[in-house]
Amino acid sequence: MTYDTALDAALQRLHDEGRYRTFIDIERKKGHFPHAVWTRKDGSTKDITVWCGNDYLGMGQHPVVLEAMHEAIDATGAGSGGTRNISGTTVYHKRLEAEIADLHGKEAALIFTSAYIANDATLSTLPKLFPGLIIYSDALNHASMIEGVRRNGGAKRIFRHNDVAHLRELLEADDPAAPKLIAFESIYSMDGDFGPIEAICDLADEFNALTYIDEVHAVGMYGPRGAGVAERDGLMHRIDIINATMAKAFGVMGGYIAASAKMVDAVRSYAPGFIFTTSIPPAVAAGCTASIAFLKTAAGQELRDKQQLHARILKMRLKGLGMPIIDHGSHIVPVHVGNPVHCKMLSDMLLEDHGVYVQPINFPTVPRGTERLRFTPSPVHDPKEIDALVKAMDKLWSHCALNRAEMSA
Repeated sequence: MTYDTALDAALQRLHDEGRYRTFIDIERKKGHFPHAVWTRKDGSTKDITVWCGNDYLGMGQHPVVLEAMHEAIDATGAGSGGTRNISGTTVYHKRLEAEIADLHGKEAALIFTSAYIANDATLSTLPKLFPGLIIYSDALNHASMIEGVRRNGGAKRIFRHNDVAHLRELLEADDPAAPKLIAFESIYSMDGDFGPIEAICDLADEFNALTYIDEVHAVGMYGPRGAGVAERDGLMHRIDIINATMAKAFGVMGGYIAASAKMVDAVRSYAPGFIFTTSIPPAVAAGCTASIAFLKTAAGQELRDKQQLHARILKMRLKGLGMPIIDHGSHIVPVHVGNPVHCKMLSDMLLEDHGVYVQPINFPTVPRGTERLRFTPSPVHDPKEIDALVKAMDKLWSHCALNRAEMSA
């Protein structure tokens, strides 16, 4: 077999299974979110509404963010100039880490190029810091967490999703003297369900385990200052390491961990994924700092409230049509399709015929048979856009003769 033949076979498998992924070429329009212009392969264009973006609150166009980025790029230029250890630490990076630490009520924070890298680098480094560490990982943790746990070379235990009883069984079966860490998420983005934070913290206290939470889909969105679900529930002080992103509700890019000063110092000193990576540009750091600071305020809470209202309206209207909504009460609105070909077809027709852009979510992102469309309403989706989406879904669901029986949460 030639190399090209092997590549052809690998790509054809994806086509045959209906899960070959394509890029949609769009240009978002500042001041007009969630509208964008889609450029087709033939070069023609179409005005569309983006319904699957991760810029949950529209902060990617907010004047305070853009002003901070303009000021920083005018002052410092484009890139950071190096890794954090070699000329790549600026006043903008230090300000951002201080802002993050304050957000989460922690002593320190450490920024990475993405939350994926933050998870991977941190979780793969912890066994170097705690020899013999056993990591207990939720079965539906994000790929970045799975990769970090897999690569660390230490012992790992996988507990059934949100199953605290199973987690207890695993903890009880291991050496009480062994160092332990429980890794889980506050919101699981594929179903939009919440992790049992308090119950996991109780187990961690009982078994002397560290806690590691991924708040990627929750920061900016929950809590009186937007620190996430742990803040909303008054539990941040019980979490040892908080991971999150600046590429979703904060509207820019980058990831981070927040923890004790000693924990951050140790990860900073030992994690190859941090040590050998060029730091984010100062302008990006400045934009992130401005966004986080804004979302801590009452104005940020207004955006959160409006986003939650739009999510509730969309869920209510789709449920009223018998759509199989997966509803756990979060801001994420997954609509179950259950077939990769139908999922892709619905996505294509929504885009081409109705100007609605929602990306199909297929295996391996979700298990086979649970393929879905995942909508992310925002404060900038107005009632007319919600109405247009609902009518398009109603029409296409009938056209494809799909099941309208409502799913249980």
